[in-house]
Amino acid sequence: MVGLYFEDFTVGDVYQHPLGRTLSEADNTWFTLLTMNTNQNHFNAHFAAKAPYGRIIVNSGFSVAVVLGLSVSDMSQNALMNLGWDEIRLTHPVFIGDTLYSESIVTETRESKSRPYAGIVSCRTRGLNQDGDEVMSWRRSVMVYKRDAPHDKGLFPVAKTGPMTP
Repeated sequence: MVGLYFEDFTVGDVYQHPLGRTLSEADNTWFTLLTMNTNQNHFNAHFAAKAPYGRIIVNSGFSVAVVLGLSVSDMSQNALMNLGWDEIRLTHPVFIGDTLYSESIVTETRESKSRPYAGIVSCRTRGLNQDGDEVMSWRRSVMVYKRDAPHDKGLFPVAKTGPMTP
């Protein structure tokens, strides 16, 4: 089994998600170019050197995406959809070379009224850098399959050549 199902979540549970991710200049530049972000603080070292922090700041869309991605293994590996993010706060700058970590606390669970095979999990997630500075936080709600939901089962293909043998 990979990931948690709706029944596995309890209000108050804290998940320190297992991976960290160091952000490189290439990561930041590629994301900035892909999203058409033209703010030079994200890709022009000469320009950024004159700004208050004196160096390139990682694109906040990228850093939010990384912290969210780090939380998936625990919070939404078995989700069928995100329902929303609220109260996104960017509380500390993120720089090239920083390593981000993510942790979440379950704040609410409830059965889905429209989908009997799923429930809704709400949490507060925050991102930390390598020094323990909280760099961002938000509230998130996600619809997660229940353990007996058929939708995420039986996906691995059957080999046409038959079962593996030693």
